[in-house]
Amino acid sequence: MVKDRKPLILHRLQSTARLTRTALATRLLSHGFYAGQDAVMLQLAHDNGLSPSVLAKRLGVRPPTITKTISRLQTQGFVKKEGSATDQRQAHIFLTDMGNEAIKSIEKSIRKTEKDAMKGFDKKERKAFIKMLSRLEVNLSAAELLRQAGPDDDHDDEDVEVE
Repeated sequence: MVKDRKPLILHRLQSTARLTRTALATRLLSHGFYAGQDAVMLQLAHDNGLSPSVLAKRLGVRPPTITKTISRLQTQGFVKKEGSATDQRQAHIFLTDMGNEAIKSIEKSIRKTEKDAMKGFDKKERKAFIKMLSRLEVNLSAAELLRQAGPDDDHDDEDVEVE
């Protein structure tokens, strides 16, 4: 007999992340963007002229994924690829005028999605929520660094109950 378990934090985080990404992707699609393209566009808006390998590293995706995304964005007219002035084997990706204009739509879509997600939260709750998410990121980043450093020591796993 399987006993009913309350949803764990990780399940809730994954579910929320998936729903948030779906809501944002739906909004972005109405502006002509496919999932993941917004992240590339925002990176370029922040630091135009990045190489595909730098983009892939910053976004945590594999080079073939970024190549496909750049190619699609190029076909759509949002980015252009130029050879490096110092090394023609190296390419750099730049936003086009159309791409720069599209950044506003991406940012607006993100703001609207966040507003929908945070409906019913007051300012204090929002601030506390952001602080908790930041702590989760730090904890998971530290845990990943420890895993990369070597085998686990005798760390006790604690059960977490969620009400």
